[in-house]
Amino acid sequence: MPLPIELPSASTEGLVLRLLEEGDAGRLALAYRRNRAHLAPWEPARTADFFTVGAQRDAIMTRLAQHEIGTTVPLVLASGTDIVGRMTLSGIVRGPFQTASMGYWIDAELAGRGLASAIVRATVDLARDDLGLHRVEASTLVHNIASQRVLDHAGFEQIGLAPRYLQIAGRWQDHKLFQKILHD
Repeated sequence: MPLPIELPSASTEGLVLRLLEEGDAGRLALAYRRNRAHLAPWEPARTADFFTVGAQRDAIMTRLAQHEIGTTVPLVLASGTDIVGRMTLSGIVRGPFQTASMGYWIDAELAGRGLASAIVRATVDLARDDLGLHRVEASTLVHNIASQRVLDHAGFEQIGLAPRYLQIAGRWQDHKLFQKILHD
């Protein structure tokens, strides 16, 4: 897998998408604390412990173990030594399905610059060209128009609506479901 990926436009200059590393716990905890209010409406409710280096170290070790067995590709968007976003392909299923679920976020200070679209496109290429996947799926809250635009720009199509799909911000919420077929 050819990582890190340098993102190819002026708006993404100096940013790389790379595999999550054991040593990222402090940088990731800082990124989550910095973006706590920004991410709160879009993620599960978080306890105070989630934002600590120890909790992030544990989460990293879990994600890296999942990566080792081929079920997850945990990535970070890095600007120098700072983490400014996350991208994860999870629930990778092989056999006749060849699919993964995608989740991502971008630092509040960088939102609206096309970075989410750039990392989604780069990850779709990785999923197709290096992982040999046939399909990537994603979901958004019904009212998350910005994330729906990101998926639309990357060629995803809406395939349905899932009532009370995920518990986000402390309550079960409906989600729009999207997919991108990677091979015709």
